[in-house]
Amino acid sequence: MSAIAVPVLVIHGGAGVMDRKKMTREHEEACHVGLAQALRAGLAVLARNGTALDAVTEAVKALEDDPLFNAGRGAVFTAAGTHEMDAAIMDGNDQRAGAVAGICGPRHPILAARAVMEQSDHVFLAGEGAARFCRDIGLEHQEPAWFDTERRRAALTEELARRQKGDGDDGDGDESRKHGTVGAVALDAHGNLAAATSTGGMTAKAVGRVGDSPVIGAGTWADNTGCAVSATGHGEYFIRYAVGHEVSARVRLAGQTLEDAAAAVIQEDLAPIGGSGGLVAVDRHGNIALPFNCSGMYRGFAKLGTGTLHTGIYAGDERKVPV
Repeated sequence: MSAIAVPVLVIHGGAGVMDRKKMTREHEEACHVGLAQALRAGLAVLARNGTALDAVTEAVKALEDDPLFNAGRGAVFTAAGTHEMDAAIMDGNDQRAGAVAGICGPRHPILAARAVMEQSDHVFLAGEGAARFCRDIGLEHQEPAWFDTERRRAALTEELARRQKGDGDDGDGDESRKHGTVGAVALDAHGNLAAATSTGGMTAKAVGRVGDSPVIGAGTWADNTGCAVSATGHGEYFIRYAVGHEVSARVRLAGQTLEDAAAAVIQEDLAPIGGSGGLVAVDRHGNIALPFNCSGMYRGFAKLGTGTLHTGIYAGDERKVPV
């Protein structure tokens, strides 16, 4: 494939953000900073002619280390007060993929997913088998308490109390309880695409629940002939509609633009049935899409050589900051 003039990186830190009236200025600023740091981590790979696969890995690692986002150190708690993390990665060049589900221990779940892709004969490992694999290959581990944060513990307490009172599933309309994922998609100078997604799941989720993030074709997808997608939202709906693959198929087979395909899936397929969330996507031409159908989505993008990073949380609040 011919060289691409402008490699691109697009990230998200989860959809269904905190109600704007409850968002403090300090927290909002910190989220913008965290998104910019993740963009810089991935963009640095692309700047040295690195691969899209390495770029999305580094961007997601940065988000996993930031306790503001629901992945890695910021992972939410299950109903039992534990952490169960999921992650996936996919190379659009040859459609290799790796995924893990229900793990706690590896500092960077995205590295566990990549190891499954590169160091095993499998695509998806879950539970104790995935945990054993991660230990055997020597991934950096942390104790379970390392992933605990006061904010996530408070969210668990609040959600369990809400359920105890018998509030309906919508509760007070706080979408952030059901969402929370980080992800990245990239196009490199060689014309290759990649996608990576990592999550702690839903606050107070049932033990053993797996969402769309590690499901290849749902929350994570990359195909050089279509596009790369990382999704975030109410995972059950995203699995049922195979969102990542659906967007790519509309681009590859139906000839839709990336923007039209992504918007149609999020706004026309998912929104009417209650599937709140969003996604980030990039195609082989460097076109990007960042649609969401909920209160907001932590997001950002950068095109190599422009000297500018773009970050946003709510609709219409995009910021530009220097690289």
